[in-house]
Amino acid sequence: MAAVLLYAEEPQAALPKAGIKIYRYQTSGAGTRDTLVGNPSSIEGHAYALIAKAVQTTVDIVEKVSVVGTTGLEKVSYPRESIHEIITNAVLHRDYSLNDDIHIRIYDNRIEVQSPGVLPAHVTVENILEERFARNQRIVRLINKYEDPPNKDVGEGLNTAFEAMRKLKFRDPVIEQLDGSVKVTLRHEKLASPEEIICEYLRVNLEINNAKAREITFIGSENSVKRIFNKMMKSKIIERIPDRPQAKTGYRKGSNFPVEVPQ
Repeated sequence: MAAVLLYAEEPQAALPKAGIKIYRYQTSGAGTRDTLVGNPSSIEGHAYALIAKAVQTTVDIVEKVSVVGTTGLEKVSYPRESIHEIITNAVLHRDYSLNDDIHIRIYDNRIEVQSPGVLPAHVTVENILEERFARNQRIVRLINKYEDPPNKDVGEGLNTAFEAMRKLKFRDPVIEQLDGSVKVTLRHEKLASPEEIICEYLRVNLEINNAKAREITFIGSENSVKRIFNKMMKSKIIERIPDRPQAKTGYRKGSNFPVEVPQ
């Protein structure tokens, strides 16, 4: 199997579910047929090419995504190292005895990489950054002999993905073990608190409302944002704009609005 995956021109002819499917959903919520953009991309080829093509396709799709940020429409960006390491990890360590592809789902606010098979041996979600165990030892060892290999074979892959996200002050990737698969999620969310994001927005905009706050903080609950607004009003960081009907409630800077973003 390792020989087919590494050296066959079209491994998927012998192993039909050894490829990668990439989906683009135009939503920050759950992906549905209605929010699917176009047809999923099917990536095939030997493992070395599979990784390279999947990384580039994912980056190309992500670079076309825009979301509402504190200064208006902003391009979504993730460190390429994080995308590369997580896709490499999925290709090298998935369970090839399971008849399923790797699935990469790109949303407005996150990338999900789901690979077949649960975590091997003693590796858990809690210790995955410290422990090493290669389910597919021959694949890991032999692909490392390529010129410019996708892996360094020293167990640093996911650690590199975490470090790259932290350098850009994004939240850490989330690793989940599901029923028969492992999912890694890269979220387009800064480490800033909702209060900090709201203050940053008001530095370049005259007002903000609940809907806009939910959009820029990725908080789905209207009531959660109301509680944040009430807390900020009590501290006089913001104030409600007077003489407006409830349907058009807005907030502006208050008397204690910070000169710098609060830490």
